[in-house]
Amino acid sequence: MKRFAAEVARMAWVILAVLVVVQVATVSGAGHHRFGYTKPEQRRWSKAHESCAGKHQSPIAISSGRAISLNIPAIEFVGYNNLLPGPITMHNNGHSVSFSIPKTDPSKGRHPYIFGGKMENEYELEGLHFHWGDKNNRGAEHVLNDVRYPMEMHIIHRNKKYKNVAEALGYSDGLTVLGFFYQVVEQESSEIGYLLRSFPLIEEYDQKATLNFTFTLNSLLGQLDRTRFYTYKGSLTTPPCSEAVTWVLFPDLLTISLTQIRRFRVLDTGMHGSPMVDNYRALQPIGNRRVFVRKVNSRNTAIDVVRNEIDLTKWDWTF
Repeated sequence: MKRFAAEVARMAWVILAVLVVVQVATVSGAGHHRFGYTKPEQRRWSKAHESCAGKHQSPIAISSGRAISLNIPAIEFVGYNNLLPGPITMHNNGHSVSFSIPKTDPSKGRHPYIFGGKMENEYELEGLHFHWGDKNNRGAEHVLNDVRYPMEMHIIHRNKKYKNVAEALGYSDGLTVLGFFYQVVEQESSEIGYLLRSFPLIEEYDQKATLNFTFTLNSLLGQLDRTRFYTYKGSLTTPPCSEAVTWVLFPDLLTISLTQIRRFRVLDTGMHGSPMVDNYRALQPIGNRRVFVRKVNSRNTAIDVVRNEIDLTKWDWTF
């Protein structure tokens, strides 16, 4: 009888140990949704996230000849010349490298924000990340005039009327994402060079690094022309594919050298040693959506207009 009781007690400890291990594994894995970019893997996205099969998905192919030219208000970039509040966290999340900015005390000022364009409110900075290819003929998510550039940067902004991104994803006006294309050139880019210095700290999957410096968003954009842009309604380009995004895409190009873009291509996905390359979503049907382009005059100077002077009937996002 004593031997039986001892055996029961031993088994109870084994079961408890297993439960503890399972619980730790569950907690440590929370919030780390893994997904892949191969064609079969992308087709599976909608099985876990219904929105990925929606009618207003991103990215799309944009044609300047088919975009509707309108007197769209300029986009105002407030605080883009201010140093971002630190500490800034850089993260290899297995499908991109992201930079997140800590929340600050409102009494100490706001994060950078944007307004104008098609936006009907102010949108505050949330973070930024990149998409790139294994070769120089692919990598960007959006295609512009039949060209897929080797890299695309997304700067994410949240509508200030929503408390956080999670809430914003439930509304069609929740986010505005600015998209910037890169071309590979011989000369190294000073704009992105200082970020790459910290990449050895995040080469492995799920590694994070706290930057010991900060930077301005304008320093990433250099002399890029921000007066002309395309805009349309779409979605996140990764699961859960929420259709909550106003996209603003700038046709003027940023630059990166071959040596620099290779720093992105050696990052690890954590999936069987696969390098993090070709992390872009397949093009989605444009359907009944309109793409607008900000009108410029014959001198290639953008036309600034007051919002209430626009014929709002032309602003419908769909036909």
